[in-house]
Amino acid sequence: MDHRRDKVNYYLDIADTVLHRSTCIRRQYGAIIVRNDEIISTGYNGAPRGRKNCSDLGFCRREALNVPSGERYELCRSVHAEQNAIISASRRDMLGGTLYLVGRQASGELTDAVPCSMCKRTIINSGIKEVIARNADGSFIVTDVNEWIENDESLPEIPE
Repeated sequence: MDHRRDKVNYYLDIADTVLHRSTCIRRQYGAIIVRNDEIISTGYNGAPRGRKNCSDLGFCRREALNVPSGERYELCRSVHAEQNAIISASRRDMLGGTLYLVGRQASGELTDAVPCSMCKRTIINSGIKEVIARNADGSFIVTDVNEWIENDESLPEIPE
C-alpha cells in the first residue's frame, strides 16, 4: 500500500510551509512555481525589501481602515506571494509551469487562495500555464491561466 503524499498536495504543503515566512498580520500566503517536477522559486507576502513589515509595525493599514477583503490593494504594504515567486524566477524557467498557492488567516485557518486581479495579470505575463490553489476546506482547485485571458474581469460588462 502506497502512503506517499500525492504530488499536488505535496507541492501545496510546501507552499503552506513557505507562507510561514509572511510578515502580513492579516493574511499569509505562500506560492511556489514548479516546472518539470522542479521547484523554480518560492514567494510569500511581505513588505518590499528594506521597508518595515506590518508585523514589525504592529498594524495593517487596510485593516485599520476597515477595507474589505479583495479591495484597495494599493493601500497594502506587501508584495503578494505570487509576485515574489515570479520576481525570483526567470520567465524562460516559468514557461508552461504551475504556480501552487496557499493562504491562511492570521489566526491560522486555511482560506480560499485566490489570486487578486493584479496577480492574475502578472501570472498571465509570466508564462505560467496553471494555478493550483488550496481551498479553506483543504481541497484544491486547478485553473488554466488561459481562462483568465478569455474571461477578462477587467473589462466592464457591455450591454447588448
